[in-house]
Amino acid sequence: MKVGIVIIGRNEGQRLIDCLLSLPKSLPVVYVDSNSTDSSVAEAKKAGAVVEQLDMTLPFTAARARNQGWKALLKKHAELDYIQFLDGDCQLDSGWLDIAFSFLEQNPQYAIACGRRCERYPKASLYNYICDIEWNTPVGDAKSCGGDALIRKSVLHEIQGYRESLIAGEEPEMCVRIRQAGYKIRRVEQDMTWHDADMHRLSQWWRRSVRCGFAYANGAALHGGKPERHCFKETVRALLWGLFLPAIFLVLGLFSYLFFFLF
Repeated sequence: MKVGIVIIGRNEGQRLIDCLLSLPKSLPVVYVDSNSTDSSVAEAKKAGAVVEQLDMTLPFTAARARNQGWKALLKKHAELDYIQFLDGDCQLDSGWLDIAFSFLEQNPQYAIACGRRCERYPKASLYNYICDIEWNTPVGDAKSCGGDALIRKSVLHEIQGYRESLIAGEEPEMCVRIRQAGYKIRRVEQDMTWHDADMHRLSQWWRRSVRCGFAYANGAALHGGKPERHCFKETVRALLWGLFLPAIFLVLGLFSYLFFFLF
């Protein structure tokens, strides 16, 4: 298989080690590190990966890391046809690459194959369990993929990769441009990766939700118009529940307060 692997991460610890151990040893790997203070860089080198350090004097985005990773990979291995992207907190399922590679080889109109991302410990917390449900998207043609996906090199070059200014939601935004270029995306019925959310506190979930809302707003600003309507409904719902309804209750509360004292 003419497949290379790009991993991005920062301070993933044992999760990165597990990720590296899950990879086929015959495939080239690039690990892009975002200023880790643990042993991530040393562990990646020990596993045989080429390590790229992300320039942290610039604003951090995962999109920047992904772009730096696939460009560094192809600089050393121009013969590759596909790139498997992984987050450093994920393990690759042993059966995934054969199935995804075969699908893309047989279906040139598809630019991306993605599968089921599963939580390694869904019962460890309510938040892990919710993530596991969220990852289980419908099988078939899809509008977008997540951070884990097998992508054609030629399409990455054509659409110039991820939009580096986005701090979140870079994969769905790239998928919009891929579909606009005439390609398709397929969610294959196969386990792809095993993710460790390691989420046990409400504050962690809250930060994730804020980041998600920001991604929706950015997506709608870029592609929210017709015919795409990318992230439009999600942004409207966020505004309704996060802004308009609280504002209405606040106004009603003030009127009730004034009514009580005046009458």
